[in-house]
Amino acid sequence: MKNKSLTLIDIDRIVEMAWEDRTPFDAIEVQFGLKEQEVIALMRNELKPASWRKWRARVQGRATKHFKLSHDEQGRFKCSRQKMISYNKVT
Repeated sequence: MKNKSLTLIDIDRIVEMAWEDRTPFDAIEVQFGLKEQEVIALMRNELKPASWRKWRARVQGRATKHFKLSHDEQGRFKCSRQKMISYNKVT
């Protein structure tokens, strides 16, 4: 992973977004400048080995994590609790 100056709050938000099923890697790249491979590396460093394996198995091949593969015609999903997230720069 490139040396990017991420705060602990940024890292926490990236991990949260990476775990969310409907948040694509593209959204993480727009907000934090991390490409998919960099998010994967960050998750490997931040998660316990068992959690890393669960996350990796969960997102691998998931269409909703890749904007180009997603066929969501309704547009971007927004959780009713999302407005409570104060560090989300996109909303």
